[in-house]
Amino acid sequence: MSRSAHPAGPRHADVLPEGHYSAPPADLNVLDPKVWARTVSRNDEGQATVGGLSVTELAEEFGTPAYFLDESDFRARCRAWADAFGRDADVFYAGKAFLSRAVVRWLTEEGLNLDVCSGGELSTALSAGMPAERIAFHGNNKSEEEIHRAVSVGVGRIVLDSFQEIVRVAHIAQSLGKRQRVQIRVTVGVEAHTHEFIATAHEDQKFGIALAGGQAAEAVRRALKLDGLELIGIHSHIGSQIFDMAGFEVSARRVVQLLAEVRDEHGVELPEIDLGGGLGIAYTSDDDPREPHDIAKALKEIVARECEAARLATPRISVEPGRAIVGPTAFTLYEVGTVKPLEGLRTYVSVDGGMSDNIRTALYDAEYSVALVSRTSDAAPMLSRVVGKHCESGDIVVRDAFLPADIAPGDLIAVPATGAYCRSMASNYNHALRPPVVAVRDGEARVIVRRETEEDLLRLDVG
Repeated sequence: MSRSAHPAGPRHADVLPEGHYSAPPADLNVLDPKVWARTVSRNDEGQATVGGLSVTELAEEFGTPAYFLDESDFRARCRAWADAFGRDADVFYAGKAFLSRAVVRWLTEEGLNLDVCSGGELSTALSAGMPAERIAFHGNNKSEEEIHRAVSVGVGRIVLDSFQEIVRVAHIAQSLGKRQRVQIRVTVGVEAHTHEFIATAHEDQKFGIALAGGQAAEAVRRALKLDGLELIGIHSHIGSQIFDMAGFEVSARRVVQLLAEVRDEHGVELPEIDLGGGLGIAYTSDDDPREPHDIAKALKEIVARECEAARLATPRISVEPGRAIVGPTAFTLYEVGTVKPLEGLRTYVSVDGGMSDNIRTALYDAEYSVALVSRTSDAAPMLSRVVGKHCESGDIVVRDAFLPADIAPGDLIAVPATGAYCRSMASNYNHALRPPVVAVRDGEARVIVRRETEEDLLRLDVG
């Protein structure tokens, strides 16, 4: 079904202001499979569906805003990463992207390991049955309580992030009569082509121990001397939302060079390297992410080549995809509340969520796609800015996009590729209630993280 167009703001490329957008697509009703979850399509009535259920059905049952996660897609991506790297490598899902007990169970069933970076994430993992030996614990400032619990339950590895942490983990492990498997996180001086806030391998930031000046080599010396630690390898993570493999090549070369120095100085060949995660996904049709098998092939070839040159045995590789697994599997569904044309500029389309359920646009200037999903339309494309209901001018969900010019209050619109970080970074700003996460699979939908209530907010307010 469709509505006829009505005048509302600029529509044609020759009168558009500068902004973060490409030319309008040929057909606004097409849902690009590059940016939408695999089971998303439109039914005969023009409504978007996921897992066989229409968005109108889902909105009626679960309300808006809400995150809808395609469970079949999530599981398929887990299998793709596991198959790509095979039995001679390890895939750790980065739980910071999105974690719930249902997700932990899916990971366990699909054979992936899990990377956590807080006591809360560790608790979630253990409560859902993830074996502790399949968990890696990250973080630049782990508390003594967090380390004690991680060592006590037997996590498979702790990634050491500072000289203080080397001593701290060793002391706690010895006090518990254990020898903890650890990796040292190094910053390799690679400037990933990404936003400043998510580039993590240059020296001027909080993560890791720098290769520069011999600091990483000194960290290895100290770790090898401590009885409470079993140093199994080196960890490197160069950033997030990366499409270019060149940064990984430089990183791998520098990590392997450190392994060679360790061998020459200590007579020890460390058996593992972790190259981190950060592989990009498609948020818009212009993005061109690589497939897991291409990534695995490239990383393995890079490491093998560098190790051969250094006359080292090829270590076991670990990777940590998070966004690359969960990001494309979900979308956020909103209801349009107001439509405000600004002549000569754009039309502001306000929805019933905003920066409390997706802070990434305000924080990183992240780009997203958006579509009218409760119906189709033959109206002309209209330059739009999708904004939320919070008391901030920066409360923007999609900065620049084209929506049909007949968009109206009550319509449902959806933003794809919101599986990663949106729910994890959600807040109660303006005392907003964080949306639910609903898993959809084979014609069935179930809540895996429920919507917050006002009672939840008041329960924490003890004043």
